[in-house]
Amino acid sequence: MASLPATPRIHVITQARMTSTRLPGKIMRIAGGKTMLQHHIDRLREGGFQVIIATTKNADDNVVEAYATRENIACFRGDEHDVLSRFFETNNAYPADILVRVTSDCPLIDASLIHEGLKLYLELNDDRCYISNCFPRTYARGFDFEIFSAFQLNEAHRNATSAYDREHATPFIRTKYADKMHNISQVNNHSSLRLTLDTQEDLEVLTYMIEKTNSAKAGYSEIEHTLLNHPEWISINEHIEQKKV
Repeated sequence: MASLPATPRIHVITQARMTSTRLPGKIMRIAGGKTMLQHHIDRLREGGFQVIIATTKNADDNVVEAYATRENIACFRGDEHDVLSRFFETNNAYPADILVRVTSDCPLIDASLIHEGLKLYLELNDDRCYISNCFPRTYARGFDFEIFSAFQLNEAHRNATSAYDREHATPFIRTKYADKMHNISQVNNHSSLRLTLDTQEDLEVLTYMIEKTNSAKAGYSEIEHTLLNHPEWISINEHIEQKKV
């Protein structure tokens, strides 16, 4: 165990790319007059976070870099398939002590949940800890975050060799530090709800949520209850299976 710096640097790194197989260009789809990526970034920035976009060197992601430049958001372009390397290099370019990993297909992400996780992380004061709200999941899919240290990221990048560990940023960390994992959860299990953007059906649900309700400005609890009050929207994408990680 090693203590964190007295005033640790904290960055939120969001994965963003245009080459989704099931819904290409999904993060630039429009709802409520803004792209899904803009909704995502706005909600993080409103939470006071320093946000870094980690995109790829693929030419399709030129539009992501152009967006980041327009919006004055730090952006790093790395390997499309070695996501662990992309995160490591992003943190080398924009160093932080504590990293929050999120993905840009969560346009309604709630910064307050991330703050709850960070509060616990800082209280534990241990750079071997890992905190998430996904193991087990009790919140709707679309509020996901992971918190870990630069020490753990560097160790994973140095030692992870399997294609699976390289393709995803955190499995190596979760395996090695399984006894240091902590989970943020809620009493009511709403894990069956989908508020993430992966398919055309997801886009339809999120568009309804953003354009027909106050969800773009609401917190996770209000968002979940709004969706629960619209079973006809839930039925649109409840059959979608999430890709295995």
